[in-house]
Amino acid sequence: MKELSVLSLICSCFYTQPHPNTVYQYGDMEVKQLDKRASGQSFEVILKSPSDLSPESPMLSSPPKKKDTSLEELQKRLEAAEERRKTQEAQVLKQLAERREHEREVLHKALEENNNFSRQAEEKLNYKMELSKEIREAHLAALRERLREKELHAAEVRRNKEQREEMSG
Repeated sequence: MKELSVLSLICSCFYTQPHPNTVYQYGDMEVKQLDKRASGQSFEVILKSPSDLSPESPMLSSPPKKKDTSLEELQKRLEAAEERRKTQEAQVLKQLAERREHEREVLHKALEENNNFSRQAEEKLNYKMELSKEIREAHLAALRERLREKELHAAEVRRNKEQREEMSG
Protein backbone atom coordinates (compact mmCIF):
# COMPACT_ATOMS: atom_id res chain seq x y z
CA MET A 1 0.00 0.00 0.00
CA LYS A 2 1.04 3.53 -0.53
CA GLU A 3 2.04 5.16 2.72
CA LEU A 4 0.25 8.31 3.75
CA SER A 5 2.22 11.10 5.29
CA VAL A 6 1.69 11.91 8.96
CA LEU A 7 0.26 15.30 8.00
CA SER A 8 -2.36 13.74 5.73
CA LEU A 9 -3.21 11.25 8.46
CA ILE A 10 -3.76 14.04 10.99
CA CYS A 11 -5.74 16.04 8.47
CA SER A 12 -7.95 13.03 7.76
CA CYS A 13 -8.81 12.91 11.46
CA PHE A 14 -10.09 16.52 11.37
CA TYR A 15 -11.50 16.48 7.87
CA THR A 16 -13.43 13.25 7.34
CA GLN A 17 -14.46 13.99 3.77
CA PRO A 18 -12.02 12.18 1.43
CA HIS A 19 -10.46 13.96 -1.43
CA PRO A 20 -12.69 13.24 -4.42
CA ASN A 21 -9.80 12.08 -6.61
CA THR A 22 -8.18 9.67 -4.13
CA VAL A 23 -7.11 6.75 -6.27
CA TYR A 24 -4.35 4.26 -5.41
CA GLN A 25 -2.83 1.87 -7.93
CA TYR A 26 -1.29 -1.48 -6.97
CA GLY A 27 -0.04 -3.59 -9.83
CA ASP A 28 -3.14 -4.83 -11.65
CA MET A 29 -5.75 -3.27 -9.33
CA GLU A 30 -7.02 0.21 -8.59
CA VAL A 31 -8.45 1.28 -5.21
CA LYS A 32 -10.80 4.27 -4.95
CA GLN A 33 -11.80 5.72 -1.62
CA LEU A 34 -15.55 6.36 -1.38
CA ASP A 35 -17.58 8.43 1.05
CA LYS A 36 -20.60 6.22 1.58
CA ARG A 37 -20.58 5.72 5.33
CA ALA A 38 -20.64 8.28 8.06
CA SER A 39 -19.14 5.90 10.61
CA GLY A 40 -16.13 4.79 8.60
CA GLN A 41 -14.55 4.50 5.22
CA SER A 42 -15.36 2.41 2.17
CA PHE A 43 -13.29 1.49 -0.84
CA GLU A 44 -13.94 0.33 -4.35
CA VAL A 45 -11.43 -2.17 -5.75
CA ILE A 46 -11.21 -2.34 -9.55
CA LEU A 47 -9.26 -5.19 -11.09
CA LYS A 48 -7.79 -4.64 -14.50
CA SER A 49 -8.47 -7.21 -17.20
CA PRO A 50 -5.49 -9.26 -18.45
CA SER A 51 -5.54 -7.36 -21.74
CA ASP A 52 -5.10 -4.06 -19.87
CA LEU A 53 -1.93 -5.24 -18.17
CA SER A 54 1.29 -3.74 -19.31
CA PRO A 55 3.69 -5.94 -21.26
CA GLU A 56 6.30 -5.82 -18.49
CA SER A 57 3.98 -7.59 -16.04
CA PRO A 58 4.09 -11.40 -16.28
CA MET A 59 1.37 -13.14 -18.19
CA LEU A 60 -0.58 -15.44 -15.92
CA SER A 61 -2.16 -17.55 -18.64
CA SER A 62 1.00 -18.50 -20.52
CA PRO A 63 2.91 -21.50 -19.13
CA PRO A 64 6.62 -21.12 -18.52
CA LYS A 65 8.73 -21.90 -21.54
CA LYS A 66 10.33 -25.33 -21.55
CA LYS A 67 13.85 -25.67 -22.74
CA ASP A 68 14.55 -28.30 -25.33
CA THR A 69 15.81 -31.50 -23.75
CA SER A 70 18.24 -33.74 -25.52
CA LEU A 71 18.04 -37.48 -25.87
CA GLU A 72 20.89 -37.92 -23.40
CA GLU A 73 19.09 -35.84 -20.76
CA LEU A 74 15.92 -37.87 -21.30
CA GLN A 75 17.93 -41.09 -20.93
CA LYS A 76 19.48 -39.77 -17.70
CA ARG A 77 16.08 -38.80 -16.35
CA LEU A 78 14.64 -42.21 -17.22
CA GLU A 79 17.58 -43.97 -15.58
CA ALA A 80 17.23 -41.80 -12.47
CA ALA A 81 13.49 -42.52 -12.34
CA GLU A 82 14.17 -46.25 -12.74
CA GLU A 83 16.76 -46.10 -9.95
CA ARG A 84 14.30 -44.25 -7.68
CA ARG A 85 11.64 -46.84 -8.45
CA LYS A 86 14.02 -49.68 -7.67
CA THR A 87 15.17 -48.14 -4.38
CA GLN A 88 11.58 -47.46 -3.39
CA GLU A 89 10.62 -51.03 -4.27
CA ALA A 90 13.59 -52.37 -2.29
CA GLN A 91 12.59 -50.21 0.66
CA VAL A 92 9.00 -51.50 0.51
CA LEU A 93 10.25 -55.09 0.30
CA LYS A 94 12.57 -54.48 3.25
CA GLN A 95 9.68 -53.08 5.30
CA LEU A 96 7.53 -56.08 4.39
CA ALA A 97 10.31 -58.48 5.37
CA GLU A 98 10.75 -56.68 8.70
CA ARG A 99 7.01 -56.83 9.30
CA ARG A 100 6.92 -60.56 8.52
CA GLU A 101 9.87 -61.18 10.81
CA HIS A 102 8.13 -59.26 13.58
CA GLU A 103 4.95 -61.30 13.01
CA ARG A 104 6.98 -64.52 13.21
CA GLU A 105 8.60 -63.37 16.44
CA VAL A 106 5.22 -62.47 17.91
CA LEU A 107 3.73 -65.84 16.89
CA HIS A 108 6.74 -67.70 18.25
CA LYS A 109 6.51 -65.83 21.53
CA ALA A 110 2.77 -66.47 21.75
CA LEU A 111 3.26 -70.20 21.09
CA GLU A 112 6.04 -70.35 23.66
CA GLU A 113 3.88 -68.59 26.26
CA ASN A 114 0.97 -70.89 25.42
CA ASN A 115 3.20 -73.97 25.80
CA ASN A 116 4.57 -72.65 29.10
CA PHE A 117 1.07 -72.00 30.35
CA SER A 118 -0.09 -75.47 29.27
CA ARG A 119 2.93 -77.11 30.91
CA GLN A 120 2.43 -75.16 34.14
CA ALA A 121 -1.30 -75.94 34.17
CA GLU A 122 -0.55 -79.64 33.61
CA GLU A 123 2.06 -79.66 36.39
CA LYS A 124 -0.34 -77.89 38.73
CA LEU A 125 -3.12 -80.35 37.88
CA ASN A 126 -0.79 -83.34 38.41
CA TYR A 127 0.32 -81.91 41.76
CA LYS A 128 -3.29 -81.43 42.86
CA MET A 129 -4.22 -84.93 41.70
CA GLU A 130 -1.28 -86.47 43.60
CA LEU A 131 -2.13 -84.45 46.68
CA SER A 132 -5.77 -85.50 46.41
CA LYS A 133 -4.71 -89.13 45.98
CA GLU A 134 -2.45 -88.96 49.04
CA ILE A 135 -5.20 -87.36 51.12
CA ARG A 136 -7.69 -90.01 49.95
CA GLU A 137 -5.27 -92.83 50.76
CA ALA A 138 -4.56 -91.32 54.18
CA HIS A 139 -8.29 -90.99 54.84
CA LEU A 140 -8.92 -94.61 53.76
CA ALA A 141 -6.04 -95.80 55.95
CA ALA A 142 -7.51 -93.91 58.90
CA LEU A 143 -10.93 -95.44 58.24
CA ARG A 144 -9.42 -98.96 58.05
CA GLU A 145 -7.54 -98.34 61.29
CA ARG A 146 -10.72 -97.24 63.04
CA LEU A 147 -12.60 -100.21 61.63
CA ARG A 148 -9.87 -102.59 62.83
CA GLU A 149 -9.96 -100.92 66.24
CA LYS A 150 -13.76 -101.32 66.35
CA GLU A 151 -13.47 -104.98 65.37
CA LEU A 152 -10.84 -105.49 68.08
CA HIS A 153 -13.05 -103.73 70.57
CA ALA A 154 -16.07 -105.77 69.48
CA ALA A 155 -14.04 -108.97 69.79
CA GLU A 156 -12.90 -107.93 73.26
CA VAL A 157 -16.47 -107.10 74.28
CA ARG A 158 -17.64 -110.51 73.00
CA ARG A 159 -14.88 -112.24 74.92
CA ASN A 160 -15.73 -110.34 78.08
CA LYS A 161 -19.39 -111.24 77.62
CA GLU A 162 -18.57 -114.90 77.10
CA GLN A 163 -16.39 -114.85 80.19
CA ARG A 164 -19.20 -113.32 82.23
CA GLU A 165 -21.65 -115.88 80.94
CA GLU A 166 -19.26 -118.67 81.83
CA MET A 167 -18.77 -117.25 85.28
CA SER A 168 -22.33 -116.62 85.94
CA GLY A 169 -23.64 -119.63 84.36
